[in-house]
Amino acid sequence: MNEKFKKAVKLFITFFKIGAFTFGGGYAMIPLIQKEIVENKKWISDDDILEIIAISESTPGPIAINTATFVGYKTCGFWGSFFSTLGVVLPSFVIISAISGILAEFQNYTAVKYAFYGIRAAVLALLIKAVITMYKKSPKGIISYIIMAAALITTAFLNIPVLAVIIGCALIGLISSVIADRREKR
Repeated sequence: MNEKFKKAVKLFITFFKIGAFTFGGGYAMIPLIQKEIVENKKWISDDDILEIIAISESTPGPIAINTATFVGYKTCGFWGSFFSTLGVVLPSFVIISAISGILAEFQNYTAVKYAFYGIRAAVLALLIKAVITMYKKSPKGIISYIIMAAALITTAFLNIPVLAVIIGCALIGLISSVIADRREKR
């Protein structure tokens, strides 16, 4: 077996585990992806994962699938992206297929309702951890804080479409970096 295929299989196993043991969707997976891919496996750097998450959030589709695809491609090309994507999707597909009929029968039980309340609380904690991790690794400065506040206000309170906010933030970031480069050259 060649080395690239072995790495692609390792990517599949890693993302399969992440997909199988994470509740709450893609944002809840981000801290696990970062820990596994950057810290444990050291396949990519902190800067790489931050860029991949930003791109994954900006492109159409679920963030976890996009992140798996981009991480796989960055570490192992086409087959890495194929196996990473398959790995992160397969557990959900199998689990949802298996329990969809059963869950309808048990959803009104008090114990099941309370279990899902607990899962929701855990998902919220994972989302907060993702925000804190991304904040720590993001560039700091007045422009970054203005962009962050503007994005929060426009999406949370003004109901401006997320895509418009992302494009606007990208343009502001681009313009501010061009201005900073020109000042630096003087």
